Order: sequence, then structure tokens, then C-alpha cells
Amino acid sequence: RISLSMCHELKCSICLDLFTDPVSTPCGHNFCKSCLSQCWNNSQTYRCPFCKANFRKRPDLKINTALRPVLELFREKSGLSKSEVLCDFCDDIKMKALKIKVSAQEKTDSIKLFTDLMRSIERCQSELLEMMEQKQKAAEKQAEELIKELEQEITELKRRDTELEQLSHTEDHLHILQVSVLLSANITAQHSPYTPGQHLFFISYLSLLVDVTLDPDTAYPNLVLSDDGKQVTSKDIKHKLPNNPERFDYCPCVLAHEGFSSGRFYFEVQVKGMTDWDLGVARESINRKGIITAIPEAGYWIVVLRNGNNYLAGESSPVPLSLRVKPQVVGVFVDYEEGLVSFYDVESRSHIFSFTSQSFTEKLFPFFSPCKNEKGKIAFVMLFPPLFHL
Repeated sequence: RISLSMCHELKCSICLDLFTDPVSTPCGHNFCKSCLSQCWNNSQTYRCPFCKANFRKRPDLKINTALRPVLELFREKSGLSKSEVLCDFCDDIKMKALKIKVSAQEKTDSIKLFTDLMRSIERCQSELLEMMEQKQKAAEKQAEELIKELEQEITELKRRDTELEQLSHTEDHLHILQVSVLLSANITAQHSPYTPGQHLFFISYLSLLVDVTLDPDTAYPNLVLSDDGKQVTSKDIKHKLPNNPERFDYCPCVLAHEGFSSGRFYFEVQVKGMTDWDLGVARESINRKGIITAIPEAGYWIVVLRNGNNYLAGESSPVPLSLRVKPQVVGVFVDYEEGLVSFYDVESRSHIFSFTSQSFTEKLFPFFSPCKNEKGKIAFVMLFPPLFHL
């Protein structure tokens, strides 16, 4: 005989009657297709009416082909309508066979699902391992490149240390300056990190390079300065300018804006193509009116060119200078505390003249003159931009 529990398994939990077109939810419960569809049509969420399991999207409902024959056989044997439930054929062998068939199908579906899941896990594991291996290779390559760069930098730093040690024992200031600039250019080009205090001697010479601009308030009226203050030209026309105390009123001279009262500094002046010029440094209290006697006792430390090839140092008695080549760029080095003013031919890396054992008590200013009888120009040029300032 059929038990009441078996009858209950063939009933829809929504309409409480025998299934019509039974469908199954993903959670494994069965309902009439029309009952479940109507239930979901009236709701914004999709959940099992029996166990309340939520589904992210609406499941595609298909007729349970395994359960429908059971219902048809049940009705055939019992002769009952959908609304009548009698329990007199539960022992029927066909019903048992169908139950076994349904169970076997469920087992097959479970095995297939588990197999697909295992394949998916294995595929994900393989992809993850491959990705990790690629990242490890990339990291190892990056580490090797970094080690190579560091080794090159260590080698370069050792080379610079050797050069700087050699520089520390030389008195050739021009050579020190040029090598220091070259080293600084290499540091900038390689973007190498620099630790303050690592090469104190090196920094001390880098700090010599100063940016100098001409002061228009000091310029003789027939001198024309460029807008950037880096160039001065001597003209035949004398401009009407206020005769302020700072201005030279007789000699075609001009001072720089920048003055220095301690330490060491260095600047370079381009004199290419000129036949007459004066350049050097002068103290702040020099006489700027009338005729100038440009000697150290009057506050001037300069060298001059006359008539294209006569070079003189402005001592109390002018000192003729014998130069192998005509300087195109003149470098001026000043050590305030040491009382030293030195002049160099930058391109030939040769020494021109030095004022030594001087006593400086005032601020010193770079001094320039293109001379009255010269229609050319004298241009101040910073060949190497300053890296540090005093």
C-alpha cells in the first residue's frame, strides 16, 4: 500500500496538490511549473518557496522528465483526479523502478558536476602557477639589472674618489675647477644620488661657480647691456643717464650686481674677437669718477688686452704677459681669505697671471670694460651653471 509520506512527495508545496508539469529548482525541490512561475512573477527576488534559498538570477525552469512519468503512472493506477489522493499502489514495482531511475540520474548529474568542478579548480591552479612564475622571473630580472647598475655606480664612485684624492694635492685651481665641473656633469647625467658631506673637497670647488649679471647702475653711459645682464657692448653714442654715485662717468666700465666678502668664487668671461678689454675684480669703495688708476692699491685686480695682442697685468708697474695663444674665454678665480686673484685661459687650460698675498677688507665685485676705442663687445658667459651658491 501507498503511505501518506509518499503521497506528500508528489504534491506541490505551493498549491498543495499533485504536480502539474513538475519543475526542479537548483536547490533540489519540486513545484508545479505554473505555481513557481506565478510566485516569481510577483516578486523582485528569486528564492525557493520551500527552503528559501536565494538565486542570483532567475533559474531556467525545465520539466522534470524523471518525475512526470511517476505522476502519470500514479494517476493511471489509482484512477484519481488531481484533487484526489489515494494511497493504494505504493508497492507497485514500476514505481520503485522509477525511483531507482531518478536516483541514478541524480547520481550521474552529481558526478558530472563534481568532475566539472575539479577540472575548473585544476585549470585555475595551473593559470595561477603560471602567473606566479612569470612575476618571479620579472622580479629576478629587475633585481639583476639593479645589482648591475649599483656595481657600475660603485666602480664610478671609486674612480671619482681616486681623482678627488689626486686633486686634493694640487695647487692648479683651473684644473681642479674643470675636473670638478666634469664630475658634476657626470653625476647629473647619471642621476646618481649624492650624500651631503660625502666629498667635502669636491663640494667646496663646485660652490665656487657663481652666476654673475652686470649692474646697469654702474655702467658708463656709452655701454649697452643685454636684457639678461650677461653682455656689454661699447657704442659711439653716449646715453643720457643719471650720474648716480655708483656709475662710472669717464671710463667705459661696469661692475657686476653680485659682490663677495668671503670664501672663494669663480666666473668666466668670453672675450672672443675683441682687441681691447679689461677684466677682473674691484673693491666696493673704488673711485668711479674721472680718470681711473686700475692697480691693486686703488682697489683693482685686473688683466688687460690692448691693440689685439698686448696683454698686461694691472700691477703698480704694468707687467707684460707672454701668452702662447690668444684667450677666447678667461676664467677668474678669487680666494678671499688667501688674498689670491688668478686668471686662466679656459680653453688651453693655462695660467695667465695671479695677484698673491693681497689683503681684502671689503666686498669684491667682478669688473669689466670693453674700452672706449673698441666697437666690439665683451660678453659675460657662464659656461657651467652653478650647482651650489655661497
